[in-house]
Amino acid sequence: MDLQSLENLEVLELELAKLVRNITSLATNQKKFGNLDRSAYLLLHYISDHGPSGVKTLAEGLRLDISTASRQATALEQKGYVTRIPDPEDGRAFTFQLTPAGAHEYAGTKQARIDRITERLHTWSDEERQQFGELLSKFNDSFK
Repeated sequence: MDLQSLENLEVLELELAKLVRNITSLATNQKKFGNLDRSAYLLLHYISDHGPSGVKTLAEGLRLDISTASRQATALEQKGYVTRIPDPEDGRAFTFQLTPAGAHEYAGTKQARIDRITERLHTWSDEERQQFGELLSKFNDSFK
């Protein structure tokens, strides 16, 4: 590895450490954007994007174990944000579907999150925002 490559990795390592600290600080001071915590938001986002989903599909899509996905989905069901839809071919199986209340909470939280990001990136150009989003997506995909 050449010196420039090593320096680039050192910058990334430090900036990622700062990012984690900043996110941790935000979570400590304000756990929610809108009315949903991060895990609830991601689960509702997944169902909103992919349609009604079973626990196994949610666990795989969100990279969670099945018991965690089940617990999170059940908590959202108790709040009225998702409902169980029985599988017509297998009476024991079911999928979770967004309710109107869940869609409303998801949309409100998504807007609150976008507003918060807009505040942070207000001096960035559209091109910089696009590049950052693409690179962050590529980085997150490396965890799959």
